[in-house]
Amino acid sequence: MMANLFSSFDPTTNFKLSLNWMSVLLGLLVIPPMYWMIPSRISLLWITVISTLHKEFKILLGSNKTQGSTLIFISLFSFILFNNFLGLFPYIFTSTSHMALTLTLALPLWLSFMIYGWINNTIHMFAHLVPQGTPPVLMPFMVCIETISNVIRPGTLAVRLSANMIAGHLLMTLLGNTGPMLSMIMVNFLIITQILLLILESAVSIIQSYVFAVLSTLYSSEVN
Repeated sequence: MMANLFSSFDPTTNFKLSLNWMSVLLGLLVIPPMYWMIPSRISLLWITVISTLHKEFKILLGSNKTQGSTLIFISLFSFILFNNFLGLFPYIFTSTSHMALTLTLALPLWLSFMIYGWINNTIHMFAHLVPQGTPPVLMPFMVCIETISNVIRPGTLAVRLSANMIAGHLLMTLLGNTGPMLSMIMVNFLIITQILLLILESAVSIIQSYVFAVLSTLYSSEVN
């Protein structure tokens, strides 16, 4: 049963091809009317969200030398948010529930921060390995701990996003598979539960995309 359950998240389930990954590009069908036609309530709402994120990311970066860098993290937030919401629709592949996509987003971003930091701010990067006020005896251990915590950052970013996205989908799939075996009264309770889970997953989609973007911003602010 578990093999069949997890096969619903397999990119090669349909037609033995990876056509499911085309769901990542479905946003291109929605973007043109949103940005190029007469402003609507949706576009005005999205502009408000982007402006709020820009102000918050600007505070987190805390440097006047990084003008325009908030656009990177706003674009990252928008991309993850859209793919998270697409996964809530029936028969649409949830791309952000796979490490192949989340690690592809996190690893190059973290690697670029590290290369930039160690080339331009070497002393600053070394100072981050030993927190202020650390006793001399504990300094070697703190260097090892800080190095390990720095290296696993892209992995934690990727696993956090994919695990949170796949957990709710698995729960909804498990509950949905029990529907044919239940009575009419229990089916009504099941439908209400599924609706509540769908609302919860919508909130998780927003929160996880926001957390991914904020943590990426914080990681970038450490190398300046």
